[in-house]
Amino acid sequence: MERLPGPSRPMPAAGKTAGLLAVALVAAALAQAQDRGEKGRVPQASEGTSCCFTNPRYSGVCVIEPGADETCASILAYLNNPNSQGKSYCGSTSVRGGWRQAPCKK
Repeated sequence: MERLPGPSRPMPAAGKTAGLLAVALVAAALAQAQDRGEKGRVPQASEGTSCCFTNPRYSGVCVIEPGADETCASILAYLNNPNSQGKSYCGSTSVRGGWRQAPCKK
């Protein structure tokens, strides 16, 4: 039976404490980021809204009404994929890369 690489003895107490501290710090940072994200988040297509995108190489804001099998994230991934083709988003623009989701202003 082959042995897996890694330590073969238990971690010392100081190492465990440092590890737990690192986990606690990461968890606190994620919680803070989530709180900030909720305040300034952009609504998703599933919430009955349009998806809006901007790009420095595109004039204005691109507004898209997602289809049944689409999300704002999937549309953004399409717009940022240099090999994507076949959809008529943003007036059938050929601009790929550099797109960001933006709030849709009413």
